[in-house]
Amino acid sequence: MQILIYSYNYHPEPIGIAPLMTELAEGLVKRGHQVRVITGMPNYPQRQIYDGYRGKLYVTEQKNGVKIQRSYLRIKSKPNLVDRLLLELSFVFTSLPQALKGERPDVILLTVPPLLVCLPATLIGWLYNCPVVLNVQDILPEAGVRVGLIKNKLMIKALEALEKFAYRTAHTISVIADGFVDNLKNKGVPANKIACIPNWVNLNFIRPLPRENNSWRATHQLDGKFVVLYSGNIALTQGLETVIEAAARLRHLKEIIFVVAGESQALERLQKHCLACGADNVLLLPLEVREKLPQMLAAADVGLIVQKRNVISFNMPSKIPLLLASGRPIVGSVPALGTAAKAIRQSGGVIVEPESADALAAAVLDLYHQPELAAQLGRKGRKFAVENYSFEQALDRYEELFADAIAKRATNLDILPEMSSKESLVDI
Repeated sequence: MQILIYSYNYHPEPIGIAPLMTELAEGLVKRGHQVRVITGMPNYPQRQIYDGYRGKLYVTEQKNGVKIQRSYLRIKSKPNLVDRLLLELSFVFTSLPQALKGERPDVILLTVPPLLVCLPATLIGWLYNCPVVLNVQDILPEAGVRVGLIKNKLMIKALEALEKFAYRTAHTISVIADGFVDNLKNKGVPANKIACIPNWVNLNFIRPLPRENNSWRATHQLDGKFVVLYSGNIALTQGLETVIEAAARLRHLKEIIFVVAGESQALERLQKHCLACGADNVLLLPLEVREKLPQMLAAADVGLIVQKRNVISFNMPSKIPLLLASGRPIVGSVPALGTAAKAIRQSGGVIVEPESADALAAAVLDLYHQPELAAQLGRKGRKFAVENYSFEQALDRYEELFADAIAKRATNLDILPEMSSKESLVDI
C-alpha cells in the first residue's frame, strides 16, 4: 500500500504523538508498505523550531525508509488563542503543496488535533479518490473548553462545526480508548465507522530493567533513593502542582525523591511552586532523549499519571502504556470514572483523588513501605501492557483497517481514471 500519514508532530520530537507516528510509519515500512509523512518543522515541546530547520519553507528527508516532507510553521513560544489558530492555519496552507507533491496514496491517515488539518487531508482524499482514516487522539473543542483554554463562544461553535465535518468526511475513525467511542456515538457517528485501536508501546524497547547499575540513576545521583517519576508533557490538564505539594508532605523522608521531567517553561513555573511549598525533595529535569527513555523509566520505583478533576473523562495519556511496559507500579491522581482511571485500575495500578496532595502522598508512602506490593503491581502492569498495548497488535489492526477502507472505497465509489503511483498533481 501507498500510505500517506498527515501528522503535525513527528520525529525528532520526543513526546506525545510524534514517537507513536514515527514508530507506526517505520513499522509499516518494515512490513513492505510505502509510507510518506506530511508534517511540520519540529518544534515540540519547546514551541521553537529546532536548529537546522529554522528559516526554511520546506524540508524533505528520508529516515528508516520513510519519506518525511516538512513545511513551515508560524509558531510563538508563548502562544495566545490567536497564535494557536495562526499556527494551525500556517500548517494547513504550507503542508498542502507537500501533500500534492509525491506518490498517489491508497489511504491517508490523519491525526487530530489539530482539527483544521482535516481540511487539506479531506481535499487530498477527494482529489486522489482515496479514503481518509481519522486518528483521534483528543476530542476538541470539548477538552479545551473543560480546562478553560477555549472560552470564545464563536470559536467554540466554529470548532464544533469543524469537528462534525471531520467525522462526516472521514471514511473511518480510529480512536484510542472506549470512552472516545461512546462520545462519538453520542454525537451521531455510526458505530460501524469507529475502530478502537489503543496507542501502543514497543515492548522490546521499553521493558523491565534492574534499578541496580542504572546509568540514569547514577547520572542524576539517585542511587539508594526511592524515585517517584513524572515524565512528559506538562499541560493545563495535568496540574503538576499537586505532585509538588505531595512531595512537600514527604520531605521528612530523605530517601524519597520526586523527579519531574518536562519542558523548560513548565519547569520554571514548578520551580517557583517548589520554593513556595518548601519541596526540597523534587528534582526538575529536562525531557530525556528517546534513546535513554528505557533507563529513565527503569530508574523509577513509582510512575505517576496526573490529571485535574475537570479533565474530560475520555482523556487517555499516552504515557500509561510506557509506564506499564517498564514494569513499574503506577499511581494515578485522576478522575475515578475516566478512561485513564479505568486503564490504570485494570492494569493493577493505584487510583487516588485528583488534585489531592494528601491522597497522592499517602499512596506513594504505602508503596514505599511495601516494596513487595510495588513489585507485584509492576509485574501485573507489564503483563497488561503485553496483552493490550503491543506494537505488533497495533500494526496488525492498522494494516487491516487500511486494507478494509481501501476495499470499501473501491466497491462503493466510482474510481477516477488511473494515475501512475509515481505521478503527483503538482510539480514543485
